[in-house]
Amino acid sequence: MANSINTNYGAQIALQNLNATNKALETTQNRVNTGLKVSSAKDNGAIFAIATSQRADMAAQDAVKNSLQRGQSIVDVALAAGDTITTALEEMKALAVNIQSSTGDAQAAYLKDFNALGKEISDAMTNASFDGVNLWTTAAGTSTAVTTNTSSGTLQLGSAAATSANAGVTAVTSGSVTATAATVTAVETAIDAVTDTLGTLGTQSKSVGRQLTFVSKFQDALETGIGNLVDADLAKESAKLTALQTKQQLGVQALSIANSSSSVLLSLFR
Repeated sequence: MANSINTNYGAQIALQNLNATNKALETTQNRVNTGLKVSSAKDNGAIFAIATSQRADMAAQDAVKNSLQRGQSIVDVALAAGDTITTALEEMKALAVNIQSSTGDAQAAYLKDFNALGKEISDAMTNASFDGVNLWTTAAGTSTAVTTNTSSGTLQLGSAAATSANAGVTAVTSGSVTATAATVTAVETAIDAVTDTLGTLGTQSKSVGRQLTFVSKFQDALETGIGNLVDADLAKESAKLTALQTKQQLGVQALSIANSSSSVLLSLFR
């Protein structure tokens, strides 16, 4: 190749290599700064689209989790009231036996305790509400739905037996039950209805708990999957950064040497 001051092929090659090094260095610095190897669609359009879609799914799973947690709270409140109700009904059964086997003042005293327990049960049923939902006073045939997935799946909370339980309990908790009505049979009917409802609610509580566990694990899997797609290996990028910085310095020196070659031609004219 002829020596020329108009064309410096060596400098052009050195500049191309330096530009390539600077571009690679910029990419590595961006990965180190963000911790991501794919931080925008410019880095990898397909991977960025997949990661964005999965992040949207994670956000939707948060809404599912909130719905399930609300449902769990509703059922837990109903179960807590159920424990109070069953304990009181057990005491009422013993009192019913005493009422039927006594007379006069003794019977009146037992009946007073019986009605006091009935009021406690009535209050527990009425106040077993969370976020405006009371599974003990829900009308027959209705239930409360909670979202279980992002595909419009739902779980119905409540028990058809709750209405029967309410009616059965009301028969012994009106607050003014007479000695004639305060029978063991009436209390046993209430106990059967309440325990039937509690069995259903207990099963639903377990179902909600399992769904919550699944959603949490699913979110963790999504987060790990997204990380596998877009997270940068910072140890690798750190080593690469050092190498590129050294290569950049050498490229600058190579360009400087290539640029000085044309000045050598001056010595031919001295």
